[in-house]
Amino acid sequence: MQNIHASGLPPSLIVPSIDFNRLETLLDSPALRRLPAAAALMEELNRAEVLPPEQVPGDVVTMNSTVDCIDESSGERHRLTLVYPNDANVEKQRVSVLAPVGSALLGLSVGQCIDWQAPGGRHLRLRVTGIEYQPEASGDFHR
Repeated sequence: MQNIHASGLPPSLIVPSIDFNRLETLLDSPALRRLPAAAALMEELNRAEVLPPEQVPGDVVTMNSTVDCIDESSGERHRLTLVYPNDANVEKQRVSVLAPVGSALLGLSVGQCIDWQAPGGRHLRLRVTGIEYQPEASGDFHR
């Protein structure tokens, strides 16, 4: 997965400490440790700025956030909720943080975009256009 924006550099990421700690524990499980998706997510977490939940700006994609985005390649609009793997549900647009698009969205801010190769080799560019719901902005610091 490539996670870069127009400048050719990865976008900056902000992750709340509660998400960071939970994801680190999840990724440390023997069942996930060897998966490529887990390695990709760990790379994202390793370059993230980790903040207390109360200090996370309201325009940042965190776990359980519902985000509006647009595929700049096709113009297609999506509303996705970023969830832990056990809560993923394609029909309800609940995307696992271990899915390529999920790990790419984590920590992005409104206006940032990510590029990656979809299954089958299709190039996608997804831009975050809005945050419909973010737990931290709603005062839900201990979800």
